[in-house]
Amino acid sequence: MNWRLGALPVGDGRTSFSVWAPQAKRVDVRLLSTGERIALTDPPSGTASCAEGTFGRLVECEPGTRYRYILDDSLERPDPASASQPEGIHGPSEVVDLTAYGWHDDAFRPVPLRDAVLYELHVGTFTPGQTFAAAVAVLDDLVELGVTAVELMPVAQFPGARNWGYDGVFPFAVQNSYGGPLGMQRFVDECHQRGLAVILDVVYNHFGPEGNVLPDFGPYLTERYRTPWGPAVNLDGPGCDGVRRYLTANALQWFEDFHVDGLRLDAVHEIVDRSATPFLAELAEAARDSSERSGRPAWLIAESADNNPLVVSPRELGGLGLRAQWNDDFHHALHRVLTGEESGYYRDYHGSDDVARAMDQGFVYQGQYSAFRGHRHGAPSVGLDPSRFVVFAQNHDQVGNRADGARLASLVAPELLRLAAAILLLAPGIPLLFMGEEYGETAPFAYFVDHGDPDLLDAVRRGRAREHERPDVDVLDPGDEETFGRSILDPARRRGDQALPGLMDLYRDLIAVRAAEPALRRAGRSATTACAHGPVVTLTRSHRGTTLMSFFNLSPSDAVGALPGLGDDTAWEELLEPGPRSQTGVPLEPWGFRVFRTALETVAP
Repeated sequence: MNWRLGALPVGDGRTSFSVWAPQAKRVDVRLLSTGERIALTDPPSGTASCAEGTFGRLVECEPGTRYRYILDDSLERPDPASASQPEGIHGPSEVVDLTAYGWHDDAFRPVPLRDAVLYELHVGTFTPGQTFAAAVAVLDDLVELGVTAVELMPVAQFPGARNWGYDGVFPFAVQNSYGGPLGMQRFVDECHQRGLAVILDVVYNHFGPEGNVLPDFGPYLTERYRTPWGPAVNLDGPGCDGVRRYLTANALQWFEDFHVDGLRLDAVHEIVDRSATPFLAELAEAARDSSERSGRPAWLIAESADNNPLVVSPRELGGLGLRAQWNDDFHHALHRVLTGEESGYYRDYHGSDDVARAMDQGFVYQGQYSAFRGHRHGAPSVGLDPSRFVVFAQNHDQVGNRADGARLASLVAPELLRLAAAILLLAPGIPLLFMGEEYGETAPFAYFVDHGDPDLLDAVRRGRAREHERPDVDVLDPGDEETFGRSILDPARRRGDQALPGLMDLYRDLIAVRAAEPALRRAGRSATTACAHGPVVTLTRSHRGTTLMSFFNLSPSDAVGALPGLGDDTAWEELLEPGPRSQTGVPLEPWGFRVFRTALETVAP
């Protein structure tokens, strides 16, 4: 199957142009280097967009040529499937040969996702250099920490040079200020040479508000449904087949031309699709086919606010067949206990019982009434393997959507940060760290934009202010370059005096324990038990004759954990830092934790 779209160099100084533009009667390509204007007639055979409304032609031009499309002799626009926008969203597209890069990762195979430790980062704020090339310099630190996969926030071309990435309007083009497509290919290659997988965040639920040319070409959007960002992406109405092909081709580009190992699908609950065969199920099938062709993984990880187990259930059971999904309930329950915050969705979470439920069953809300939502929420998840869930104590949303962009290190004491690290890395699920949390970063991660439209920028500012109307919190101006600057990490902090003493050592030790103990990574749901006795959460996980029991004291007072067989000091080996035991239990300091290992065949929870 030839799934490619856009301007594709085919050799001998020729490029195949193809564009799906069913709303146009005529489409020309204008080459900026010569000023030549060439009518696109029939699409080249075998292209993914061989469908009604497709225009194409083989044209004499080389990689590096800049061009625009002209629709019906009136509208001049960049290519909706542009691989490169070197002058930004309003500039011309560039012909790029994505197959020309010389990869060095033939031998690379990532650790299985169930064994992974993910690290989410934003290219523009991860280093002062703000590029892929600058980020490469920190990769060795991540390897030394024990991270196995880097998760990039969206890199599709967005307005200006400052954005989280969710305002992208050219899904196939890599942000020019980050280093463009070649910069990203080199970054992925460097990750793979260090044993790091790469997961990329993609946005298929909406397109950004500035510079979006898609409606000029075809019915990419529909007013039949609305999302928080405006009209929905058209995945089940007239013309939706072309839109589905467009998004599927985008996913395959990342897997096959950029060698990414997985995609994180942003907010799939805002993908409205009532068709009998949902787009996400089709995408999962395309990803599996790509994996079979390449011999590399093609993971699909969903962000979903619906607590719907069908997102990761097999197709034969009526599910969408995605590999995993983010578990917001885990974060919300933990954050509520650590910070005491009870506004917004935190009002639905009430203490150690909810933390234990998230460990034991996945979702906290599995159909019970949510006071925050005003209705019942979720469905049972107890049948889902823990490896179907990505868990986290922080991420870009939970930090950046605060008015001041405050990280957990700015909200709680050091002992609570240590507890959060232990819960995250000892809990069932695939752990995700947010850049900087491993050393207690306190610089905010703010919401920032760089829109060129002053009216749009003003609307964003007003919306942000309305969203956070609190007299005790100053809302950081998303359009102020200083807001962005405050969010940039200094790599020296992780090695210097500003790092929280001992925290990164703890993260390193916990990740090492996780890597050494299969029970922490591979114990299924039936071999996982978590329960709360007052403020103490006890987590028991078993795998092939080995059991680990962890205790977490979610309170500012001393507590005791019940460890079976305390009369036999040889039955349990304490991992990390050994502490005292007594006949009555395992003492736990305020906000303390301990983890034990035994090879006994049977351990009572």
